[in-house]
Amino acid sequence: MSKGESDSSEVFDVERIRQLVELMKANDLSEVTLRHGDQRIRLRRGEDPAPMIFSGAAPPLHAAPMAAAPVPVAPAPAPAASAPAAEVDGPNIVTIKSNMVGTFYAKPNPTSDPYVKVGDSIKSDTIVGVIEAMKMFNEIPAEVSGKIVAILVKNEEPVDVNKPLFKVDTTG
Repeated sequence: MSKGESDSSEVFDVERIRQLVELMKANDLSEVTLRHGDQRIRLRRGEDPAPMIFSGAAPPLHAAPMAAAPVPVAPAPAPAASAPAAEVDGPNIVTIKSNMVGTFYAKPNPTSDPYVKVGDSIKSDTIVGVIEAMKMFNEIPAEVSGKIVAILVKNEEPVDVNKPLFKVDTTG
């Protein structure tokens, strides 16, 4: 491929991987997972380094392993006080969780209404928010049908993998 041509595989080029590693160091992150179309990359660092995992069309990269420096683990922040979230549990309640590390956005832009509100009925393909990672905006589909009964994150809040975002009543 010539230097001027563009290819979707460039999303995970070596320079971008280096930028991700620097971002991880600067923000003391132990793991980052990114997706673009059918490409996915997961980077980990720490004392017990796991191999980098690629799936889809992501090109295999053979980079020198990062220095195995201990990653200090900060205590988890206290959960935000949310009365409705505490009361909303049961056999028909499903939690929608973040599938990546990034910044959660509840609205398409600052002047728009949120994607969803408490009480909204959703389908499995309903977009409930967006997570931005490395200037890439990834839509979060509900993947479940029902009614939103609790919103567990704030707009522009940083999220980790498996961070609970919403609670959905699947009977609604």
